[in-house]
Amino acid sequence: MRREIRRAAISTSERGFVIIAVLWILVALSALATIFSVYLSNSAQALAVTDAGLQTEALVSASLELTTYQLLLAGDKARPAQGSFRFRLDNADVLVSFTSEGARVDLNSASKKMLSNLFEVLGADQNVAGEAAERIVGWRTPPASNAANAEEALYAAAGLGYSPRQSPFTHANELGLVLGVPPELVDRALPFVTVFSGSENVDVLIAPPEVVAALPGMTPATLNDFLNQRASLPRDQSAIAAALGPAKASATLPKTKSFRVLTTLRFNNGRRAASEAVIVLGDEKEPYHVLSWQDNLETGHRSRKLAGS
Repeated sequence: MRREIRRAAISTSERGFVIIAVLWILVALSALATIFSVYLSNSAQALAVTDAGLQTEALVSASLELTTYQLLLAGDKARPAQGSFRFRLDNADVLVSFTSEGARVDLNSASKKMLSNLFEVLGADQNVAGEAAERIVGWRTPPASNAANAEEALYAAAGLGYSPRQSPFTHANELGLVLGVPPELVDRALPFVTVFSGSENVDVLIAPPEVVAALPGMTPATLNDFLNQRASLPRDQSAIAAALGPAKASATLPKTKSFRVLTTLRFNNGRRAASEAVIVLGDEKEPYHVLSWQDNLETGHRSRKLAGS
């Protein structure tokens, strides 16, 4: 009798352990299912972000190819300095606008006076503007041989952990490293400067008013008159010179092959994205090269600097 009771107790105890073990297994499986569900959700979101990025990049690439086609088709003489067009591809409306880099002040080529004037137009004090222009020239100019490197000494005296490049700027954002250029002035200047024009002058027929105002010799009265009439001016050097008067020396029609292309995307689901790239026209084998590419996506921001940037 006692043996039967003991067996029954052992059997009941074993069943209890089995039940507890099963419960633990069920809890563990439930936890694993939850973790797997979260993983799948996160993976789906990551894939969605990646798909959106790839789709945006493909559409921007298409816009660059169509822009290049239009510019090369026109030929060197009839090539427009700016323009825009629309197209629809897949599930997105695409708006493309392009402008010659000649509309901007080239940090590697512009005169010190042009740079100083631009900073003053953008609100800098005359002394700050002059010092900033001086340091930009110092940044891009190779040091003199057999002489003390005065420009490098200035950076060392300021306690900076780097030296001036003393060679051409590789990207406009490098302006933020130049001694004597306040950060707020850098932010205001970036929309008006470039390193891809290759010209000391600017295309005044398409340049922003701030750039035209920075021309050496420009006066408020001349600026106002020129801006009022430039829409009707032909792309003719003599006509432009007559309209600019004393400021004509720094205003030409630079024949740059570099263009800034802004692509704005609107998808059917309401998502929007914008990308800006700078390209230089090539030849039949390689119609264009990307010099700089910047994306502003709803999923984030990324910037790429490519060949020559």
